Amino acid sequence: MKLNELLQVWGKAEKAVETEERYSIRLPLDDAARVHALAELHSGVDEEQIIRDLLSSAIGELEATMPYVPGETVIREDDQGDPIYDDVGMTPRFLELVRKHKKNLHSA
Repeated sequence: MKLNELLQVWGKAEKAVETEERYSIRLPLDDAARVHALAELHSGVDEEQIIRDLLSSAIGELEATMPYVPGETVIREDDQGDPIYDDVGMTPRFLELVRKHKKNLHSA
C-alpha cells in the first residue's frame, strides 16, 4: 500500500494477518507526537495500527526503489523483441529473504 492511500484506509476497518512476534521501539519525540496526532485524527485507529501501516508502506516503497541491475542471462524478450536480462541486484536476494522469514514467522 502506498503512503498516499493510508488516509483512505484508516477510515475503514481492515485488519492484516499478524505474527505472534512483537517489536518494541522507542520513537523520537516528534515522530511519536505525529503518530498520536494521526491516531486522534482517525478515531478508531490506534497508534499501533498507524505505526504498522506506515512501516508497511515505507518498506513497500523502499522495495520499489531498489535498482534493477541487469545480469548476463536473458530471461525473456519484451514486446519489441528486445532482451530482458535477469536482475542481479538487491531485489532478488531481498525477495528470497522475505520468503524465508515469512515461512519461519508463519511456522512459529
